[in-house]
Amino acid sequence: MPTYDYRCEANQAIYEVKHAISESLSNWGELCERAGIDPGDIAPDSEVTRLISGGGVVRSGSLKNPEAPPCMTGGGCSGGGCGI
Repeated sequence: MPTYDYRCEANQAIYEVKHAISESLSNWGELCERAGIDPGDIAPDSEVTRLISGGGVVRSGSLKNPEAPPCMTGGGCSGGGCGI
């Protein structure tokens, strides 16, 4: 399940929440329920905003073997397209 960052507009804090891609949280009460956190003194209908995040980016230099894997057919793949 993917994680999303939300900012609570009442306290400007950012919270990480896991939920399905098809879901979107719109208020503090929904966020607290999904994240399993205590709503505290913030009104449940306070607005939350889903933030844009970059996701997990991996540089090839950080990989154990940064080279592309060989073609599984044993032949050369012309233009990068493998005809498997």
